[in-house]
Amino acid sequence: MSNSHEAGHDHASHGSHGTLKSYTVGFVLSIVLTLISFWIVLSGAVAHDSIELWLALFAVIQLLVQLGFFLHLGANPEQQQNTAIFMFTALVLGIAVGGSLWVMHNANVLMMPGM
Repeated sequence: MSNSHEAGHDHASHGSHGTLKSYTVGFVLSIVLTLISFWIVLSGAVAHDSIELWLALFAVIQLLVQLGFFLHLGANPEQQQNTAIFMFTALVLGIAVGGSLWVMHNANVLMMPGM
């Protein structure tokens, strides 16, 4: 019974998994980016008005690092299907969240008397 279960799953078709080296590099980059973000907030070296911009920048960089090193999303042929699915999901979520914020903003503006 276990042979028939294993025969139905071709492990090579799931794409390449990361190596210990790639996981270690991704982990170290994530830690470094997190420490830089903490340093930006706690050190006072960055102007108070631009802290949010710098944190958003490092958050996007960290997102890209984690998508590439841990979720293995990229332009390689074996990763293209996962990347396309992820991008479509992000698009649908962006439309849903953006549309909801737009509707709530407009409802707030149009329902406030005297504004």
